Amino acid sequence: MFRRWLHLVGLGLLVSCSAATAADRGFIIVQSTTSTQNSGLFDAILPKFREKTGIEVRVVAVGTGQALKNGRNGDGDVLLVHARAAEDRFVADGFGIERQDVMYNDFVIIGPPDDPAGITGGRDAPAALAGIAGAEAPFVSRGDNSGTHIKERALWRAAGIDPSGSSGAWYREAGSGMGATLNTAVGMGAYTLTDRATWIGFGNRRDFKVLVEGDKRLFNPYGVILVNPTRHPHVNAVGGRAFISWLTGSEGQAAIAAYTVSDIQLFYPSSK
Repeated sequence: MFRRWLHLVGLGLLVSCSAATAADRGFIIVQSTTSTQNSGLFDAILPKFREKTGIEVRVVAVGTGQALKNGRNGDGDVLLVHARAAEDRFVADGFGIERQDVMYNDFVIIGPPDDPAGITGGRDAPAALAGIAGAEAPFVSRGDNSGTHIKERALWRAAGIDPSGSSGAWYREAGSGMGATLNTAVGMGAYTLTDRATWIGFGNRRDFKVLVEGDKRLFNPYGVILVNPTRHPHVNAVGGRAFISWLTGSEGQAAIAAYTVSDIQLFYPSSK
């Protein structure tokens, strides 16, 4: 009985120490997307958060699918991602709590100036993809289960086309982040789907252009989620909540709105 009591006390102390360590940790880990990192947004806004709170933010920039997987494993404190249905499943399954809207921008289809599929100026994204498939013009997919890849698959479904049967022919799967996928597309003279923020900040455009934009189905919202500290007691819930509160509050929203590249606003705040 006494040994069992000591064991239970020890477990309680271990959990308490673990929670205290997480709460006292002077940094948080944010699992986020390559678009928020590559666009330069984090470089612009995170120093403001640290100056306000003293908390350092360490970003792991991966595709949304990988970020959610990492969050399920407890490898982070906060997620900042852009695949709403997958985010809702993450919360419903008990891996995350307190999801909030943060910001939005949009996706665009970019392509070569000769535009062999004839989609320039289109505002119907599935119809543009159907045109690309009909012309068997090269298209580069991220192929990495990122938020962009999830959106692309949804647009192909809306077009009534499964491009996987042409994988390795006109349809190429890069399995990489947005910047690398854009480099591949430009190098191949191919079309691709990209978030607008990464495209604006991309330095290797050559003469490629945005060919299709403005379809409401290209809307690209971002959400922030706290990894559930009940499931993963080591999560720095104190620091994570401080970051979420700042990001969705007036200061964070203003910092997002103020971030521009070449005088172009890349993200639009959406916290209510």
